Amino acid sequence: MEWVTITAATVEDAKSLALDQLGVAGEDAEIEVVEEPKPGLFGRLRGEAIVRARVRPTSVRDTSRRERGGERSARRSERSERPRNRSRDGARDGARDGSASRPPRGRRSERSEADRGAEGDSPRRNDGPKVPPTTVRDAATTFLEGLFAAASLPVRVESTIDGDDIEIAVQGDDLTTFVGARGMTLTQLQDITRVVSQRRLGDHDTRLRVDVGGYRQRRKDALGRFAIKVANDVVETGTPRILEPMNSADRKIVHDTLSTVEGVVTHSEGDDPFRRVVVSRAPAA
Repeated sequence: MEWVTITAATVEDAKSLALDQLGVAGEDAEIEVVEEPKPGLFGRLRGEAIVRARVRPTSVRDTSRRERGGERSARRSERSERPRNRSRDGARDGARDGSASRPPRGRRSERSEADRGAEGDSPRRNDGPKVPPTTVRDAATTFLEGLFAAASLPVRVESTIDGDDIEIAVQGDDLTTFVGARGMTLTQLQDITRVVSQRRLGDHDTRLRVDVGGYRQRRKDALGRFAIKVANDVVETGTPRILEPMNSADRKIVHDTLSTVEGVVTHSEGDDPFRRVVVSRAPAA
């Protein structure tokens, strides 16, 4: 399993961020403390906590793998030796291999275009009437409730609307599967929910965000504490700090948190997925 390295203000914050990134509970992860903050003047801590973590590996013993491989090879050989029966009807042969029903290249059938529209894959039109945010919220809520019900997971789907911003939070137990390592599964769930509730309705105005099990809020709080710790160190030492690569959502949390902190400025540099936040001392007025 791949190790992740996390830096935070305290060991507990670093462990929490590591578990959030891996998307597992503490008992399902291996965590190693690489470095702890050192005591400084007046009881303050200097430096950061660094931990390494990974999903706890599980060994699956498969003693019959070689035998299964041999059986598959034998079945393939047997199929290759079987005579192929071809129909006397050329049209049937064409239908069997799909050539008769395949449309000419470069041309789409009317049915395929209709199916694309039904699936929400058609381009979004901006000339339609505005879709109320409540309608988008209701569609997203219905989809998420049905999804988790199908997974036999009792949840509460809560939502807030602020103008065109829609926040939907799914609360319940044992939801880490829908968060995934580094929140990647949650990102995919949010994308699917957007397709169901926005694209199918023709909505192009609202901004929909989905959270599961409070993951985004926990990560926001931990990143905020870490950003404040880094800002204090930058003000004290005058040395800029380049943080580890982050996605756009995490970079925004750092920028927003430090926008209200006096004495520091932030900017991003590099290209995704290695784009980083740089925290520097603010120039003298």
